Amino acid sequence: MKKITIPLPYDEERLMALRLFLEERHLKVEEELAKALDVLYDKTVPQPVRHYIELLNGERQNQPQRKPRPEPPSLAGEAKRSGE
Repeated sequence: MKKITIPLPYDEERLMALRLFLEERHLKVEEELAKALDVLYDKTVPQPVRHYIELLNGERQNQPQRKPRPEPPSLAGEAKRSGE
């Protein structure tokens, strides 16, 4: 998917302080803002529209990973337990 840059005015001193304290946690302002935009996108854009956009772009990012189903016990194991 093509990325764009969003110009955003923000107070310089606040941004410097934010960068300073995020760096202590090994984080970057840009990455945290991108995460916040993703949360806003998921909260605001209806799921069918998000799904349509994912299909257009060949993405499946927001689909939860399904866990494999546990296999049922084998019949041989059941026969052993009932015969004991």
